[in-house]
Amino acid sequence: MEENVRFGRCVVAVDGPSGSGKSTVSRRLAAGIGARYLDTGAMYRAITWAVLRSGVDLTDAASVAKVAGEVDLRIGTDPQGYGVTVDGVGVDAEIRGAEVTGAVSAVAAVPAVRELLVGRQREMIANAGRMVIEGRDIGSVVAPDADLKVFLTASEAARAARRSAEDAADVAATAADLARRDRLDSTRKVNPLAQAPGAVVLDTTELGIDEVVARMRDLLTERGVA
Repeated sequence: MEENVRFGRCVVAVDGPSGSGKSTVSRRLAAGIGARYLDTGAMYRAITWAVLRSGVDLTDAASVAKVAGEVDLRIGTDPQGYGVTVDGVGVDAEIRGAEVTGAVSAVAAVPAVRELLVGRQREMIANAGRMVIEGRDIGSVVAPDADLKVFLTASEAARAARRSAEDAADVAATAADLARRDRLDSTRKVNPLAQAPGAVVLDTTELGIDEVVARMRDLLTERGVA
């Protein structure tokens, strides 16, 4: 790798709905360009796990925000393997469970939770200098000045098939859950899922992971940052 690939500033914002390939592509891109990686969805999932454990009503925004503000959330940024802890407890497996998946959109819609985590995410980007960060509002809110903004998408059928394969779940049930999350994430009042201005749209329906990563590397090269 050239020296600027390892040490030059480079922020890549990757947005898109569930099942579009954000996590896999972002991790591989980060490893390929010598950058850190941040899964913002894991942060919202970790807060959701803490909220569920606390027993507070998910519709009580003030109580949800209170839990979010009090927990010690930590997340790694190594694209080869990162861990998530809440109050010192490893929750990597727990935050991917059905209970958290079913509740995360509601918790993520709480304005105070978003404000808290967006602040943390911006701080982590500033400290890393070179990072691939993925989520729902990265290019539009968290890092609007990113060197590259990409909006990954795929057909509903492809997304459902991928996610059901990952979770060993029924395809039809997965498709219904993805549609529910898409609706909630796209219609929330604060920082909804949306294509950011200037973002490049990549439809991954017919593309393999390597092809998507290669296209993103090309886009970075065109911008003179990779």
